[in-house]
Amino acid sequence: MSVGAAGRRAGVVGAAVGVLATGAAVGLAAERYLVGRRRPALDGRVAAAFGTLHGRPVPVTADDGTLLHVEVAGDEDAGLTVVLAHGYTLSLDCWHYQHSGLADRARLVLYDQRGHGRSGHGEPELRTIDQLGADLRRVLETAAPEGPVVLVGHSMGGMTVMALAETHPEMFGERVVGVALLSTSAGGLAEVMLGVPAMGARALNRVAPRVLEALARRGELVERGRRLGSDVGYLVTKRYSFASDVPPGLVEFAARMIEATPIDVIADFFPAFATHDKLAALRVLDGVETLVLVGDEDRMTPAGHSRDIVGELPGAELVVVPHAGHLVMLEHPDLVNRHLGALVDRAARNAEGRGSVA
Repeated sequence: MSVGAAGRRAGVVGAAVGVLATGAAVGLAAERYLVGRRRPALDGRVAAAFGTLHGRPVPVTADDGTLLHVEVAGDEDAGLTVVLAHGYTLSLDCWHYQHSGLADRARLVLYDQRGHGRSGHGEPELRTIDQLGADLRRVLETAAPEGPVVLVGHSMGGMTVMALAETHPEMFGERVVGVALLSTSAGGLAEVMLGVPAMGARALNRVAPRVLEALARRGELVERGRRLGSDVGYLVTKRYSFASDVPPGLVEFAARMIEATPIDVIADFFPAFATHDKLAALRVLDGVETLVLVGDEDRMTPAGHSRDIVGELPGAELVVVPHAGHLVMLEHPDLVNRHLGALVDRAARNAEGRGSVA
């Protein structure tokens, strides 16, 4: 495949799968010509703060030997731990506002999913949702070995929580006393693609893995192009991550996280979303304090998917955030933190009432 062909194919995939694939991940120089103008200047004051909040590193080794980057922050003497699992092509830095907003309410554990951020990549065949669930179990065993826990998962992170519930239901109730599922889905993602009709979505889902696989085989070329920066990447990130007028620095921050995810990791994880089906696993959360939150204009995991989750969990709290896209925790942090804080308080009270300590 020529450089020009790679650029054209990358553009098709970017338009098709947006932030969930390579719209912001393949910044070939040709994309600048397609846009025809520079993106807005980076807001240095805002962007300088993003990615600077860090906790105490706690190395965690996954079952297959992959080293996971984990940090502990917040009130380390608190009686409850909040574990935050990020989504596809992001990193623990995406919890910037939750890191600061929840630090005085709980002990925080933040980590990079395998292949993302500063975590090891592991073998390609283990880049699956089920393996992420197993990784979360190891994070809990190592970084939060005792005491009640609230699990917060965004997008793929929410799927990670569901995978843990499916394989280790005994952990939910006494140990895991609260769950927040943000902008996520329990299945049916093969029917969803940027708001296009189901038939078109299915077609794009068939094409995207092949294009991504081809790009992954030319990984060095693609990564070199990404380092040049991408105007299309910026615009696609803005359109498919946010629904309101957010500062350019915030869009740039999100785009940088996506661009930092290696193309082979993006390609290997992508097929897992089409086959993801954890609807039955949701029953494990019955009786656990659960928050389901989504933006009303989320194109990646539409609000209907959150309503489906609550349909299986009638006791869960459903919050549909107006004028919000997929990265709702960055777009409307005060509202998200308010609901997360209330969830933590409810879960802590319930755990204290049951005397949950292990």
